[in-house]
Amino acid sequence: MRSSESLLDLSVKALLSYLLGSISGSMVGGTFRHVDIRNSGSGNAGGTNAIRTQGTRFALSLVIIDIGKGFLAGWLLPHLGWNGLGQTYAQAVPMLVCGFAAVLGHCYPVWYGFKGGKGAATAVGALIVIEPLALLPMFITWILVLVLTGWVGLATMLAALSLIPTFLYLGASHEKLIFAILLALFVVFTHRSNIRKILNGTEHRFQRIWIRNWFH
Repeated sequence: MRSSESLLDLSVKALLSYLLGSISGSMVGGTFRHVDIRNSGSGNAGGTNAIRTQGTRFALSLVIIDIGKGFLAGWLLPHLGWNGLGQTYAQAVPMLVCGFAAVLGHCYPVWYGFKGGKGAATAVGALIVIEPLALLPMFITWILVLVLTGWVGLATMLAALSLIPTFLYLGASHEKLIFAILLALFVVFTHRSNIRKILNGTEHRFQRIWIRNWFH
């Protein structure tokens, strides 16, 4: 098989994953409520802004959708095949490419003017397929940072960065380690506005979770 055929096969799967990722849970849910959450709160189409502006039930439904599309991109799309396109790459590569493409689609959705969320929930969905053992330390990191600081954005960034030492500890392949590094850095990039707000002292805290307020 020619390498160009393999690249075409992988490109088609990546494109389909990106389009799947572009289906935003908040936008789909917002259609039934006749609301665009990008016009409220922080202006982000992710779960944190949804829970602040629309409530827990709405936020939970969109998170399920966003996790689900990451899962489908990593689990279903890599196994699709078309005669003549070829498949000569390593077995894990399509899963990693499709998972990352779905996260990219979530953050820059073609259906919604390339204005989406920050990718965390969709990344979790992809990781369920790619490396489920990485989810526990990631979740523990997220909870600890959130409780200690009250900052959801910081908790999400550090949870994403925890993927790198976790993948190293698990002895992940070079392809998976590269995926973990790129995903972690991308999540930090999508949260760059949170970094600015933390430095400026204007970042919103999750008051009910912040340990400082437990004893008030």
